[in-house]
Amino acid sequence: MQTVFSTVLPDVPQAAGIWLALLAVAAFAVAGLIVFPARFRSVFGDRISEAAMPSSLELAEEDRERARYAQEVAVAAKRAANTAERRRAEWLAAQEEVEEAWRAYEAAEQDVRRLTAAAALPLPRTARTPAEYADRERWLHRAARDAQRCGEITVRQLKDILSHRGWDPRRHPVEQELLLRRLVRDNLLARQQTAREREQTAWRAAELATAAARSLRDEAYAATGRVPEARSLLSTVDLPGAAIENRESTAAARGATENTRETATVARGRAVPAY
Repeated sequence: MQTVFSTVLPDVPQAAGIWLALLAVAAFAVAGLIVFPARFRSVFGDRISEAAMPSSLELAEEDRERARYAQEVAVAAKRAANTAERRRAEWLAAQEEVEEAWRAYEAAEQDVRRLTAAAALPLPRTARTPAEYADRERWLHRAARDAQRCGEITVRQLKDILSHRGWDPRRHPVEQELLLRRLVRDNLLARQQTAREREQTAWRAAELATAAARSLRDEAYAATGRVPEARSLLSTVDLPGAAIENRESTAAARGATENTRETATVARGRAVPAY
């Protein structure tokens, strides 16, 4: 024990002095923080902010990634705009097809009305001989073939006429022509309705394509804050806005027109006497 005490006790004053020095430094630091808080806060805050800020290499890598993303979105926006333009062209073509089908139907309806008025008059009497019936049959077959070549009736309907399924070749040519024109009118009406359904489908596709192109364009503009190359590429993106965006405003008018057409069709159909 005497050896231990003789070894440790001479170092106690030195250790106590070191501890007192450390306590004094800590006391001065605490006093400085209390007396000058703003100065120490700004110094430590700046050092912490500098340590947290990304380096120049990291900033350069972020700029490259941002530029690459902006370029990709700009290219996607341009492709979407081209797709929207194609969909719009398809919609306009379908719209023209609907109008042409409707004009053809109106012409066929006028023929039916004219023939109906003619059939209401007394038909000329002819001798009911085998030669007369053969002439009527030849006339019906020739008129049916002409209608099929013009695309007014189908091949199946032509076969029905030639085989006399539902058709009486002994009828008067005026009656046969009226029946044939009614068949053509019904076919053209069905064709117009099919074309209208295609037009509506094409319009919905064009509207979706325009919305997608607009969304990509907005995203591309948001991504081109510091990328002039992508912004120059994005400046060539042009959306087909006029016809597609105004479709909603014209839908009511076109719907009213279609309703008027259908109403007129029903009225005309009821005015034609049945055979």
